[in-house]
Amino acid sequence: MDVTMMNISMNKTRAVFVDTSAHFALANEKDLDHQKAKTCLKKLTDESATLILSNFIIAETYTLMLRKIGWDKAIQYIKKLKETAEIIRISEEDEKRAWEIILKYGDKDFSYVDATSFSLMERLSLSEAFAFDEHFDQYGFISLPID
Repeated sequence: MDVTMMNISMNKTRAVFVDTSAHFALANEKDLDHQKAKTCLKKLTDESATLILSNFIIAETYTLMLRKIGWDKAIQYIKKLKETAEIIRISEEDEKRAWEIILKYGDKDFSYVDATSFSLMERLSLSEAFAFDEHFDQYGFISLPID
């Protein structure tokens, strides 16, 4: 499902960006953050939060899951994800902004996907990320779950 900023801003529910780290924790029962991830997802679902991710997050999540927990689980998870989340495509402008972020924060090891996520979050005026990745905090976003 592709959405625009207008669709999200018209939605009166809470909107939260969901990072690959959260998806992997949810999908992998052996992940140390699995239970925290399940609890956080339940809370967000109970609050009818809109879960936002990018096409880059889908690509990164699929690749990580394929390598770590297998093709079957990766396919099953991505199929469900495509049915339940708001997927927003990274634009050319998002990529330009991502590169600016990478160059500006040379002291951080932000990945390209991280930087595109930050750019998208800025574009959509999102402040919260469901993530187990310290980079969201480092950039100034609020990471969920909060301990």
